[in-house]
Amino acid sequence: MNTSEYFNLNDDMKDILLHAPSIIIPESREHILRLATNDQPHFSVVYNIEGKGMVEEVTVAKCKNGLAVNYKEPHMRRRDPECMYIADNLETDKAKYKDKFGDFDEVRKETFKWLKQQDLIVMPFISGDQNHGGYESILIAPKNAAFFVGGLADLQGFIPKNEIRKGFSPKAVIYLAPTFRHTHFNGEQVVVHNRLPELHEVFSFNLYPGPSAKKGIYGVLLSIGEKENWLTAHASSVKVVTPSNKSIIIMHEGASGGGKSEMIEEMHREPNGQILLAEDKTSNKKLFMKLRDTCELYPVTDDMALCHPSYQNDNKLVISDAEAGWFLRFNHITEYGTSPMHEKLTTHPPEPLIFLNMQGVSGSRILIWDHTLDDVDTPCPNPRVIMPRHFIKNIIAEPVNVDVRSFGVRMPLCSRENPTYGIAGMLHILPPALAWLWRLVSPRGHANPSILDTEGMSSEGVGSYWPFATGKMVTQANLLLDQIVNTPETKYTLMPNQHIGSYEVGFTAEWINRECLARKGGAHFDNEQLTKARCTTLGYALSNLHVEGFDIPKELLQTNHQSSIGNEAYDKGAQILVNFFKKELQQFLVDDLKPLGRRIINAYMNDASLEELEAII
Repeated sequence: MNTSEYFNLNDDMKDILLHAPSIIIPESREHILRLATNDQPHFSVVYNIEGKGMVEEVTVAKCKNGLAVNYKEPHMRRRDPECMYIADNLETDKAKYKDKFGDFDEVRKETFKWLKQQDLIVMPFISGDQNHGGYESILIAPKNAAFFVGGLADLQGFIPKNEIRKGFSPKAVIYLAPTFRHTHFNGEQVVVHNRLPELHEVFSFNLYPGPSAKKGIYGVLLSIGEKENWLTAHASSVKVVTPSNKSIIIMHEGASGGGKSEMIEEMHREPNGQILLAEDKTSNKKLFMKLRDTCELYPVTDDMALCHPSYQNDNKLVISDAEAGWFLRFNHITEYGTSPMHEKLTTHPPEPLIFLNMQGVSGSRILIWDHTLDDVDTPCPNPRVIMPRHFIKNIIAEPVNVDVRSFGVRMPLCSRENPTYGIAGMLHILPPALAWLWRLVSPRGHANPSILDTEGMSSEGVGSYWPFATGKMVTQANLLLDQIVNTPETKYTLMPNQHIGSYEVGFTAEWINRECLARKGGAHFDNEQLTKARCTTLGYALSNLHVEGFDIPKELLQTNHQSSIGNEAYDKGAQILVNFFKKELQQFLVDDLKPLGRRIINAYMNDASLEELEAII
């Protein structure tokens, strides 16, 4: 095949495609899904590994509602947060390939040699918003890994063969070479970024799409944004319309598991229609509430919010979706009736879907509560569905103005007997300076289901997207600070999930907050409704909160009022949080940090009051 009639490629890509035994450029989504099973009911992705023989990586079953993709090794079912390495010599704070493995140039050549021996799929796509500020990109992958190609096609969209613009010139490329994890990397997930002057290369040496097709492209966008002074936020966003037809846009940021996908999900109810708001785990007392009419949801983004300069607004942050499809995690759906919207959409989709880490036999119907087992008694905590965004009703495709930027954190149980940092109330209002600090620290939080390292409190890193970035932390810190300063009409909140003190809340508190903020028309609270949180890091707490005639108990708004916690245990938890913030913020006090940022961090380090922090911005 003469690929030059379709693409303007560099010499390395030309050489690979010139020598490969065969090349397929996908003609349609249906074409890719057929390739994923090789037109068979069941297909195994198998490679001949020197010294190991034939190794089965993945099974793909053709089911009634899509493809059931399952990895043979449990540790390949989740993203390894330490799998990214930088091969180039540009500025970076990330792990360098040469420091861990040695010279990359030789492995790069070996990768190209291996690809030249494979039947290949070559798929053009756009990184970022296809309508606003997207970047031409390409995937070069072995044909038998077509399920991976399909995943990327759904996540970023792809350009069918007959629609490729003549002279298509990739600014980014993903090279997929899964055998290298066995031959070079001891079976581990490894993704290597190599930033060339005119091309961002991503080498995916494993078949889990999380760190490459998903977060790898996120890294590409962050790298481009560093050069052009913009960023891609790690956020879901939704237009929330009240029964009285008032509306706001909420953008919800946070580490994996911080409630991003849940922010655009319909509220879960009990069989009798009530809402289980919270359960006190020290007394087993349950708190129910009724909410007759909930808001209409119009999703905008699920995980990657492109803040492109072409959207510039003088007062509010403007965003659009950087993805064409969403990587939805369904570990919280464990039985029928949990999320009717998603159950209907995945059981009877408009077109077949790609399911990862869910049980499925050829010819059967995949059910999103049947999670693949990591062992006999343990379901995989990271079951996923790749959902093309145009399958979702009420989707918004155009850029939107953000009224409220919330930040979500998974909080652990807190009690007198076991004080923890799980002291946040149901909803906190943050002044801009504190909102910036939360985004620098980005606590990963309690029991993260999406990644391999979940013990204790750790930081996801600046913006909560740091695991995917390739450059310098201080660069992203400065970009976030500029963004906050330049969008003064966008307000900031903090929303915990899983636990509020000794109460288990799951994501229900977040959903109730969404209803409340929409009914109020944003995060605008009267002074008498706000009170300084006992822990300054949490900004303002609420003294009262009403939703449709229901009064949220004060103990859910200010956890030191819980009889199972009190002031002493609260203060111990607050100290854990403050110590963690101070430890994480220290690394940003470098020469390149903007003076305003240095002033904010120094004020926090010196235990500034909430009023002092609020006065800085």
